[in-house]
Order: sequence, then C-alpha cells, then structure tokens
Amino acid sequence: MKLLKDRLFIKGLMYDALGMATMAIPLVGPFLDLLWAPYAARKMGEMYPGKKGKVASVIVFLEEILPGTDIIPTFTLMYFYTFVWSKKKQPKDQVIEVEIIE
Repeated sequence: MKLLKDRLFIKGLMYDALGMATMAIPLVGPFLDLLWAPYAARKMGEMYPGKKGKVASVIVFLEEILPGTDIIPTFTLMYFYTFVWSKKKQPKDQVIEVEIIE
C-alpha cells in the first residue's frame, strides 16, 4: 500500500509540474492547455477511481482549462485529501475469545 501511495504522489507531482509548465510558454501555453485539460482529467480518474476521482477529474479539467489557474497543484491536493487529510476510521485490533467445547 505504501508503494502505491508513493507512486501516486510522484505521478501527481509530475502531472502538476507538466500542467504548470504550459504557463512558461508565451502565446502557445494557453492553447496547450486545451490539449492538456482532458488528458489530465482522464489521468485523475484513473489514479483515483470512484466518486472522489470523478469529482477530482471535473475539478482538474476546469482548473487546467481556465486561464491563470495552472498554478494550483490539483493532483497533489487530491493526494493529500485522499491519504493525509481524510479521517478514515481505522479498524482497531479486537480480541475474540473462543471457547472450546469438548
């Protein structure tokens, strides 16, 4: 599980860096976002399946398609939301007593 979490984090950082890199290219960058936005949304859905992934896909699509919002690290924020900030209750160890009847 830790390896999967590490890979998601590294992939998220790379995708965020690629999304932000389009801002560095004058005049062409906004047009690259038209190609990058659907690709980023698809990758987000693949990395985080289920309802959370679908919502995050829409958010990353909007973030990439809107001008000036490329600075937001959506993939990294989704990683932290999923693995750091979520307060999932972990099952506690339970002791089960067993009687042996002979």
